[in-house]
Amino acid sequence: MASIYHFVATLLLLCFSFIDLSSSELVQEQPLVLKYHNGPLLKGKITVNVIWYGKFTPIQRSIIVDFINSLNSNNAARPSTSSWWKTTENYKGGRSALAVGKQILLESYPLGKSLKNPHLTALASKFNGVNTINVILTAKDVAVEGFCMRCGTHGSSRVGRSPVRGTYIWVGNSETQCPGQCAWPFHQPIYGPQTPPLVAPNGDVGVDGMIINLATLLGNTVTNPFNNGYFQGPANAPLEAVSACTGMFGSGSYPGYPGNVLVEKSTGASYNANGINGRKYLLPAMWDPRTSSCKAVV
Repeated sequence: MASIYHFVATLLLLCFSFIDLSSSELVQEQPLVLKYHNGPLLKGKITVNVIWYGKFTPIQRSIIVDFINSLNSNNAARPSTSSWWKTTENYKGGRSALAVGKQILLESYPLGKSLKNPHLTALASKFNGVNTINVILTAKDVAVEGFCMRCGTHGSSRVGRSPVRGTYIWVGNSETQCPGQCAWPFHQPIYGPQTPPLVAPNGDVGVDGMIINLATLLGNTVTNPFNNGYFQGPANAPLEAVSACTGMFGSGSYPGYPGNVLVEKSTGASYNANGINGRKYLLPAMWDPRTSSCKAVV
């Protein structure tokens, strides 16, 4: 199982924020290379099923569903979510076309409000199928094992009794639990420079933070679905397509500074990608195998 160790990665990055980035004496940074480990990737048409665990408002659900459906839509102004997702085509195998499939609302917390890792795989098993990603989204009042040390995770599990494995993602709403780790830069970080947080593009710090983590995990899942795709480092704690670019959202980013992004004049909200239905999102940079570098939308 591969996870976003968002808190740990951000802390390590922020530890170096005291460096004078303008110094000409800095050693030239070596290219970042994610090795391909010869495993299968998720390509072609991929169905994304969503399990809503706990209470989400209809607006919160629509923000996230619109994001997923925006990834392969040409109906948004540029820079767009689809132009961000297009970088996945540079990985072996070509295009990954995502579309929302089935959804389940579990507003009665059938497994309680404190979930362990086995609960996540049990929830993911509610949908079976090849070329699917089952996304579990937990509400702000749901505690999940390891939450805050990780803001989400992705993994795979066997489909029924067959040898075929399906993929799943978990992302939690961090609004009331650890926004400084999992909703940055829409909340001040726990460590590092205490710069003013950015205004969330959809007016919801928790859900806009979930979008960042969901985007990260979708990119990681299609390029490393079974721990033998693209990654750097150990397979049980890898740097993957998007997690390798933690904290980068625009040009000129450095530890503690998300980079130059766009600002909506009427609201002051920060974003870097347009989605369908007039949505705006802030998406992390993704590693581009063609240039061996982290590529931001703007």
